[in-house]
Amino acid sequence: MPYARRRRRRHSDRGQVAIEYLGFIPILMLVAVAVIQIGLVAYAALQAGTAARAGARAASLGRSAQQGCQEAVSDALSGRTTCAEAPGGDTVTVTATVRIPSIIPAWDDAFGTVSKKATMPLDH
Repeated sequence: MPYARRRRRRHSDRGQVAIEYLGFIPILMLVAVAVIQIGLVAYAALQAGTAARAGARAASLGRSAQQGCQEAVSDALSGRTTCAEAPGGDTVTVTATVRIPSIIPAWDDAFGTVSKKATMPLDH
């Protein structure tokens, strides 16, 4: 008889784990969205550094820094990238600014921008 009672109790708790798991899914989804967004921030920072170096290289060779920046970044970020050129004696400094994309469309400008600078000697 005690065995039958124990067995019945175990059957009554059977759906509890499924309910607890369903309650935890929104938290897992929120963490996944945060991880993806942090990855986008890091990707934008890497692309800004690449754009700044390419823009400075182009400007040191007498070409357009903006065009060099646009060609260096991925297609997804090319419309979100601007470059400013500042000549200074024997060098040129280019600042690339990239707007950080968001995976939530309503928050497109919520994360701001990232800027990187690169300096190259002028090629005479």
